[in-house]
Amino acid sequence: MKAENLLASASINIGVAMFILSLFSILKKQPSNAPIYYPRPISLNHHIFLDERFTFSRFLPSLEWVRRASRVSEGQILQQCGLDVLVFIRLFKFGINFFTVSCVVGVLVLLPLNYIDGDRLSSQFHSVNSFTISNIKGGSNRLWVHLSCLYFISCYGLYLLYKEYKDIWLKRIQQLHNLRHRPDQFTVLVREIPFCNEHKAYGCCVDHFFSKHYPSSYQSYQILYDCEELEKLLIHGKSIRETIEKLTQQSLTNRYTRRSDSSKIEILKEMLQDVCRKIRHIRGEAMLSEKELPVAFVTFRSRLGAALAAQSQQHSNPLVWITGIAPEPRDVLWSNLAIPYRHLPLHEIVVFLLASLLTIFFAIPVTAIQGIAKFEKLRKWFPPAMAVQLIPGLRSIVTGYLPSVILNFFIYIVPFCMIAMAQMAGYISRSKKDIKACNMVFYFLVGNAFFLSLLSGSLLDQIGESFTHPKDFPGHLASAVSAQADFFMTYILTNGLFGFSLEILQPGLFMWNYIKSHTWHRGKRKTAYLNSIPYYRIIPFVALSILIGMVYAIISPLLLPFLVGYFLLGYVVFINQF
Repeated sequence: MKAENLLASASINIGVAMFILSLFSILKKQPSNAPIYYPRPISLNHHIFLDERFTFSRFLPSLEWVRRASRVSEGQILQQCGLDVLVFIRLFKFGINFFTVSCVVGVLVLLPLNYIDGDRLSSQFHSVNSFTISNIKGGSNRLWVHLSCLYFISCYGLYLLYKEYKDIWLKRIQQLHNLRHRPDQFTVLVREIPFCNEHKAYGCCVDHFFSKHYPSSYQSYQILYDCEELEKLLIHGKSIRETIEKLTQQSLTNRYTRRSDSSKIEILKEMLQDVCRKIRHIRGEAMLSEKELPVAFVTFRSRLGAALAAQSQQHSNPLVWITGIAPEPRDVLWSNLAIPYRHLPLHEIVVFLLASLLTIFFAIPVTAIQGIAKFEKLRKWFPPAMAVQLIPGLRSIVTGYLPSVILNFFIYIVPFCMIAMAQMAGYISRSKKDIKACNMVFYFLVGNAFFLSLLSGSLLDQIGESFTHPKDFPGHLASAVSAQADFFMTYILTNGLFGFSLEILQPGLFMWNYIKSHTWHRGKRKTAYLNSIPYYRIIPFVALSILIGMVYAIISPLLLPFLVGYFLLGYVVFINQF
């Protein structure tokens, strides 16, 4: 990539990011947007100091939110948001610490070395590739400098990882000490309970089994029921009640429609009474016994008894009396508990096949994107693309900025597909579902956004030579990795500056709040939008950026300053979000 292409991409991304962040700082000052940008203080009934007067300062961008975010300590994050959020923030701090030191080594030592050792008559001398390791001549003694820097950066990274894991491990132990005597610590989830033919139920088997094998620690049990029909009735009853309240309010304010509203209210009340009768019927003992599931929560008198029962095989047949530590009540996915345990491997296979098909499908746009990034290929495949050269500066935008934008656009929908697949896998808790989605998204990004970009970008051009001269394949692979450094620079710029800016602006939530407040929700009291941070949508992308940085720290040190900016912006943005 030529320097002007990278400059065009950087200029556009920086300009867009500055505009979005300025817009965010203005919207954050408006009282009408408080439910979007101050949801946590509102939910805690804290007073928010927002000037409701029409003043000029309300419409001036500021960096006050950056100053506030930079002053937040780890103790405040741990106390207010929990350990998961602290680990998430520490991921950004690790990236800042690691890549700052790597950037100093790369820019001050490796970058001048790569540029000085290059061939000044080469056509790539004034391109971005002139700063990569491919500019070093074969057999040069200067490669020992690269090797020494590689050892130093690797040892420093291992030290940081050791320090991070030690600190988080100590905080986790302290958290377990502070969260003693929670109900889920004394509870075991039991699945595939045998059916009692004598009593025509599952519950009696649970009580008999644990009373016999754990007489000193067993306390009680709670069988689970299939409540899908009951849940539908409750939702239907709630909607009828809300309609009655709405019509009642209208009849009090509008005397012309009072008679028609009263007749509608009477009909709805009869419907609500009918729903209540059905709910009472379903909750009867006879109906509940028919809806029992082979799943139960078993409570023990001690945590030791619960741990022993959860980690032991209860029967010679491993497919019955399956036990495990129960998740927290708010973490349970109740609908997935109805899935038979022996069907879960089939669910896993289906999810694996769907994820594989998605990966194969995305190979097509990724390959096309690399064709756009390499203008010489684009001219060969699509001759009308030569018209791009007729407009000054357009080629730099098309080859420097457009590929990373298209790649980020296609990849944006991947996390939502993966979380839906993880839901299909049948996990019993939201945390396990999110962990599965994180893993799937990360493997997808490594396969498609990283390795496939390398293969389709450079290596495929030299694959024929690799078959005829297999000894040269490592060299071809190394040159392919080096040649793609410019593409990953633009990817980091777009994913960081544009992606993090949109994350803090929350344009979708802003538009939804604006439409709702000006249509059917006009005049009503606004409620805070308390949304949890979707880890599966953020952590894999941050992990991919760390992977790219580790690969290119020695190969192309010019990428490291972009990564430092990426993690600094991400740190400030997500501190503000939390």
